Amino acid sequence: MLVEEHPIQGLMKTAMESIKEMVDVNTIVGDAVETPDGSVIIPVSRVSFGFAAGGGDYQQKNGEGGNDNLPFAGGSGAGVSVQPVAFLVVGQGQVRLLPVDSRALYDRLIDLAPQVLQQLGLAVKGQEERVTKGELNQPPPGYQPLA
Repeated sequence: MLVEEHPIQGLMKTAMESIKEMVDVNTIVGDAVETPDGSVIIPVSRVSFGFAAGGGDYQQKNGEGGNDNLPFAGGSGAGVSVQPVAFLVVGQGQVRLLPVDSRALYDRLIDLAPQVLQQLGLAVKGQEERVTKGELNQPPPGYQPLA
């Protein structure tokens, strides 16, 4: 005995197949782009989707004869939203995640903290070398002490 498929199942199946065609891995993690300096940039996106389907059978008017094959009316719809979230940058011996959202400032500061500390360490080391050479013990050129 074959179970007959309800028309709403066909509507939902069509909507889901359409979404499946639109959204794949390359939609979320985009195609890599190589820059002239050899870095590779990979876009990362947030994908949201939803669908709805509905329908109903027409009823017989009072007094009409019985008919098991009543007409069906239905509809379906789907929506997809793709929002860029970040860019993954691979190059110059490092991997960086650059968020698109401006609210990600604190995350960005935390990511950059090691680089800032390294640069500060190099600057302090450079100042120490200048002190040992006696360069910082001399007043700058054109300095006039207050009388």
